[in-house]
Amino acid sequence: MTATVAPPAPSLDRIADPELHADGDPHALWRWMREYSPVHRHEAGELPAFWSLTKYEDIRAVYRDPATFSSARGVLLRPARLGDDPGGGLTLALSDPPRHKELRSLMADWFSTRAVRGLEETVRATAHKVVAQGLEQGTVDFVDLAGRLSLSVICGVIGIPEEDHAAVHRWTDEAFAAHTSLAAHPRLMEYFMELVYARMAEPTDDLVSSLVNGTVHGELLSEHEILLNCENLIGATENGRLALIGGMLAFLQHPDQWRRLRQDRALLPGAVEEIVRWTSSATHSMRTATRPVTVRGQRVDAGDRVVLWLPSANRDEDVFDDPYRFDIARRPNRHIALASGEHFCIGSTLARAEMRALFTELLDATDAIEQAGPVTRVRSNAVNGPAALPVHLTPTSRATAGPGTR
Repeated sequence: MTATVAPPAPSLDRIADPELHADGDPHALWRWMREYSPVHRHEAGELPAFWSLTKYEDIRAVYRDPATFSSARGVLLRPARLGDDPGGGLTLALSDPPRHKELRSLMADWFSTRAVRGLEETVRATAHKVVAQGLEQGTVDFVDLAGRLSLSVICGVIGIPEEDHAAVHRWTDEAFAAHTSLAAHPRLMEYFMELVYARMAEPTDDLVSSLVNGTVHGELLSEHEILLNCENLIGATENGRLALIGGMLAFLQHPDQWRRLRQDRALLPGAVEEIVRWTSSATHSMRTATRPVTVRGQRVDAGDRVVLWLPSANRDEDVFDDPYRFDIARRPNRHIALASGEHFCIGSTLARAEMRALFTELLDATDAIEQAGPVTRVRSNAVNGPAALPVHLTPTSRATAGPGTR
């Protein structure tokens, strides 16, 4: 019996190279790793040494074991010279139980199913507004259209007045374009500090007020902690925005699926899940082992960094039939693009509502959507998706109306 010989290994040291994720084919690399080296150690260079996990079940198991795989030292790869993330243990994303649970409880009511139902009319109205503006322009960068929807919605939840949305959008776009932390943008942090002080003086019905007045382990959060959590929430909109943009690109590349959705709107919830799986806009999440553990025969020592490649998990052939097919009627679709376990995305229900609203509005208000120029991709190993997606919107021949009146 002839033994199976593995094909030559691709350049595995490029796995964290932003250029690969912008201009190359990381899926080819992940596909090889899933089959031949699903738990792979990368030695230290500019980045510290880390383990790559590429299989769905392994990644899901790590998410569901925060006692062994901690978030408190950072959840993204950082150059070794920078050390651990300074926000470790202070934000929802960078904390472990039991602190994580208490922080989450301060915010959860704003993202519950009930809360999102209460926001749906606002989300639909915002989607109607941004699409109407796009139709007026005719040709628009879908990145801007999706970004204005995503940021406007989270600004409303946080408590940022509508007249300030444009400025906050501009500042966050500047930070996203520079691939820097929002906390490094001085004007944005100054604005949030002013907002925090205003809510300390006069609380209102918004998320910042909940953070200002809520307690963890019986103590109020510091101003620094409140600022970092606000930055964390605003920063998370980049993933939602990229999923919206990536979803539009998927429909442009698979026009049969857009026609299918036009013909059967009942497919929309499933289409949203397939967009989330297909785009997997959070490219990786990192954990630090708290004790020695063996994963698929590989010993991971305490202190080792473990990187979870989410787009790879969501193309795992052991879990998804024909995983490289974009299929809005895919069943089942147990993707983990929004994480799993303790760190399941707190804004997942709201993100899905935004997708439903935007694509419903596009179906209602346009007769055609065509790509109007080249697509460029984000240069990052943390998030992925189009950095530019020019489209031409052709309005429907039917009379237009406000959201909810069709």
